[in-house]
Amino acid sequence: MPIYEYQCQSCDHKMEALQKMADAPLTDCPKCNNPTLEKQISAAGFRLKGGGWYETDFKSGKKKNIAGEASKPSAKAD
Repeated sequence: MPIYEYQCQSCDHKMEALQKMADAPLTDCPKCNNPTLEKQISAAGFRLKGGGWYETDFKSGKKKNIAGEASKPSAKAD
C-alpha cells in the first residue's frame, strides 16, 4: 500500500497516511479537526533503474546472464 502525504490548509499540519489506492482521500485534519486536509504530490521513495537489475544483481560466476545463454543457437554436429 502506498504512503500518501497530506497537509492541512488551516493549521499547516503535515502528516503521512498508509492507504489503499482505492481509498478516498482524507479530508479532516487530526490536529485542528477542520475539513481542510489536502493530498500532496510527492516523489516515490525508491527508483528501479538499469536493464536486468534482478538477473544480474543476484547471480555470480557463469550464471550471470541466463536469459542471454538460452537465446543463443546451439551448434549442431554433422
